[in-house]
Amino acid sequence: MMRVVLGLGSNIDREGNIASAVEAIRAEYGRLEISPVYETESVGFEGAAFLNLVVGLHSSASVGEIRAHMQDIEKSLGRVKGPKTFDDRVLDIDLLLYGALCSAEFNIPRDEIGKYAFVLKPLSDLYPKDIHPLTGVSFLEMWRSFEVGSQKLTEYVDLEFLDRLGVD
Repeated sequence: MMRVVLGLGSNIDREGNIASAVEAIRAEYGRLEISPVYETESVGFEGAAFLNLVVGLHSSASVGEIRAHMQDIEKSLGRVKGPKTFDDRVLDIDLLLYGALCSAEFNIPRDEIGKYAFVLKPLSDLYPKDIHPLTGVSFLEMWRSFEVGSQKLTEYVDLEFLDRLGVD
């Protein structure tokens, strides 16, 4: 079984779409590890604030199968993919890590890990001692040296929503 780590984000019906995605992922893969949820400003465009989190699971499915399943979940919740741009998102599910696999073809580990606070912070919360497969640095150390700059994020503390996700 391979540990798979996903990044989830939404700024349209944020709680509903995130909760529905987590429920669909749990239904397919079983037990999930879920990071704290963060509210973040839009990056690269003017838009509503996002909710972002990281989800870990174990699966014997291939990278292609997992990616296809996540795209199916996105589509089922109304995501229509167009040209790659920064814009509002019903739901975005990114495959961040697939074990220790390094693949340029699949963008694994996903390059956003070292670029965006909304990816790195929840990843460092969930797996602080784990090592980035390319840099050899733990996610916690990456976070500690990360230049947050204008990428403001705030832990999202809606207890009813967090309970719905299964966050401790």
